[in-house]
Amino acid sequence: MKLFALNLSQQRRLERLAHDAGRSAADAFRFVLRDGFEFCEWEARESRAADEDTRRRGAVPDDEAKRRARQVIDAAHGRRSTRKAA
Repeated sequence: MKLFALNLSQQRRLERLAHDAGRSAADAFRFVLRDGFEFCEWEARESRAADEDTRRRGAVPDDEAKRRARQVIDAAHGRRSTRKAA
């Protein structure tokens, strides 16, 4: 078993990250070791922002998202949609 020593600043940073990510400090530490503090903190911020955006705007069902994506792709390639809009 490997032991790691974090200074007080790193311990506080890990605890804050774990809280923000909704994980235990041990779980967050595994990701910090793999990806680094900066990336993990960025990912937690982006995840919270995406959750807030979903609460504010709502989510789009998968079939609707696929239909919209197909429309964008078809328009980019100059094709006319052969499917009727729902």
